[in-house]
Amino acid sequence: MDPWVYPRERWLGKLTLVLGLLAWTLIVVGTLGIALLYVLLGFIGYVFAQSAVIAWIKGTGVKLSPQQLPELHARFVDCCTRLGIAQPPEAYLLHGDGMFNAFATRFFGRNFVVLLSDVVDAMEAQPDGIHFYMGHELGHIRRGHLTGHIWRAPVLWLPLLGAAYARAKEYTCDLHGAACCREVDSAPRALVALAAGAQQWRNVNLQRYAAQSAGNRGFWGSFHELIGGYPWLTKRVARAIDPGAKLPERNPVAYLLAFFVPYAGRAGGGAAGVLIVVAVNAVMAASAIPAYQEYQTRAVLAQAWAEGAPVRNALTRHYEEKAEIPDTLAAVGLPENLPNGATLTLDPDSMVVEVATTKGTLRMEPSSTDRGIAWHCSAGDGLKEKALPASCKK
Repeated sequence: MDPWVYPRERWLGKLTLVLGLLAWTLIVVGTLGIALLYVLLGFIGYVFAQSAVIAWIKGTGVKLSPQQLPELHARFVDCCTRLGIAQPPEAYLLHGDGMFNAFATRFFGRNFVVLLSDVVDAMEAQPDGIHFYMGHELGHIRRGHLTGHIWRAPVLWLPLLGAAYARAKEYTCDLHGAACCREVDSAPRALVALAAGAQQWRNVNLQRYAAQSAGNRGFWGSFHELIGGYPWLTKRVARAIDPGAKLPERNPVAYLLAFFVPYAGRAGGGAAGVLIVVAVNAVMAASAIPAYQEYQTRAVLAQAWAEGAPVRNALTRHYEEKAEIPDTLAAVGLPENLPNGATLTLDPDSMVVEVATTKGTLRMEPSSTDRGIAWHCSAGDGLKEKALPASCKK
């Protein structure tokens, strides 16, 4: 069993791979292969974007070699040897404009490791710490993290699952980084430099810093870690000091909320997942609110139509008995308001009754048929025809 693989990555990797392949199969079959066209378009976009990154690295960075920065190159080759990587990838040193990190990338089968200069400069007091950053990025390459996400892509956005797998990969790569270090405290020192900066990392008490993880196990600390792709740095340092360290349990309620937040990837972090949920809710609200408003309008109009039945019946009887339209509703003993408060107005020429509701004016219009007078509704001021109850449309 590989000693440099975090146990949780093993089963999460298998689970996400199986689910991802199943999802890809369903997508391709369900779309009759049309999805492959979109995959092709996405691949073309990736080629252009990634080629720009690689061109920038090769055109700007300093490539490590026995002739160029030989000491740094020798450290890199030694790290590859320790990890059993027979063919070391290309390695570059690049000015990061204040960024304190390193990264690995890939393009058409070729792997690249980029060390940002701030990291190298910061570790001058403990050069072995540079091995940690090298080993961490080589871990991503050795474990196939740069390509495996393609097959898992359809399921990596799933709440809890995608973020958990991402965090497990980071722990695995931390183990790779530690394996490249010769000194016991180099790995935790290199990690704490990400928190304390290029100078003050030397003065940090590692044990006290690792113990801080206990103070961030509340609801919000747990929630934001659960939706993010990186473990809290305090926990990573704790595991770097002792791989078997028992870390504080997360707040169980945080899992309930995190279950509704999709994983948006490391570029956006957990916040992007929250923004996705907010955006989805906004879209749903934009659709639901007008629909609900239309429902309310129809309910008011349906109530007005139902409460107007005695008015229509009384006018029908009066017309059939006297063959005339009353001048007012009061002339036939009818009120000028419905029980719901809507105001009634009778047109003595057409016998049309207008019902002024809170949603607009509903017109109750009579028409002559073989069976006598029939009533139907139409939209008056402030109403649209589609809002009329189906039961009264002509």
